[in-house]
Amino acid sequence: MTTTKSAAPAKTAPPSTLVAAAGPRIQNAVIKYGFIFVTVTLFAYFALSEPSFRDSATLLDTLRYVSVAAILGLGVTLTMAVGGMDMSVGAVAGLGVTVAAKTMVTYNQVGVVAIVAVIVAGALAGLLNALLIVVLKIPDMLATLGTMFVIQGTKLILVDGQSITPGMTQSDGTTAPGKFTEGFLRIDRGTILGIPVSVVIFGALTVLAWVFLARTRWGRVLYAIGANPEASRLAGIRVGAYRALAYVLSGVLASIGGLILAARIGQGDVSAGTSQLLEAVAVALVGTSVLGSGRPNVWGTALGAVLIGIITTGLTIKGLPYYTQDVVEGAVLILALVFSFTLSKRRTA
Repeated sequence: MTTTKSAAPAKTAPPSTLVAAAGPRIQNAVIKYGFIFVTVTLFAYFALSEPSFRDSATLLDTLRYVSVAAILGLGVTLTMAVGGMDMSVGAVAGLGVTVAAKTMVTYNQVGVVAIVAVIVAGALAGLLNALLIVVLKIPDMLATLGTMFVIQGTKLILVDGQSITPGMTQSDGTTAPGKFTEGFLRIDRGTILGIPVSVVIFGALTVLAWVFLARTRWGRVLYAIGANPEASRLAGIRVGAYRALAYVLSGVLASIGGLILAARIGQGDVSAGTSQLLEAVAVALVGTSVLGSGRPNVWGTALGAVLIGIITTGLTIKGLPYYTQDVVEGAVLILALVFSFTLSKRRTA
């Protein structure tokens, strides 16, 4: 008589082992999708608690509000890709407001001339940054901080320290002959198929910046320089030229933000652009945490801008004082940096 041995029971991993194995997966998911989850959660909260937040007009106004900071943030993203940081974007945007007002109100030129003048001014500001950083070897942040103060002072000198408004009395006693043209004001106040022109510009520039950084050789070279400039140099890459390119493009993007800002306020406000720097840097830093990339990326910057818009609009509708918004935005930025640096370092440790 033969006996059949029963199959040995399958070994099951102890619960502690399963928890330990699931830990890295959960951490990776938090790093990769955590910030997107925060954005969706905040949007759902405001949409469910405030009916007016769900209106399409409110959502479009939110995107319109953040368009300037988002476009400036794209410029900061480009400079972060090469391992730098452009702290002059707010001042360049403010310079754009002044140049646009000076061109149309003081010199009585048409909007197209003002647009060209503003973009040229932004490119020159970028070239100044490139000269200081690439040629004179000044650290990026220090150089662009110096540029920021120079531009702010130059802007005040150009207008004798006063804002430019249509019909104002000028320093020589004459009346300013020009005004902001209707076509120029449409840059922010007009719509295309019901969508604000500034939002269309924001979307178009986001796509172009993404294609440039993620789908072209130039973009890949910028990332390579940011990761290891010495290795890039040894590989035959003209590191200085590419870093200069990043800062010139940042200046141009900041000037486009200035065009939108000028069309929004309709005058040459000497304080314009001052508050845009912190938001631009914030959205660019927030972008590094999106999808766990850990590096500057265009879609992350756009999402960071949208998130700040959601917070600002939602808190405003709820009637919270403006100073609480700064606290919340700062807390969100800290949270993004935790996702980008603290958790990701633990994952790779």
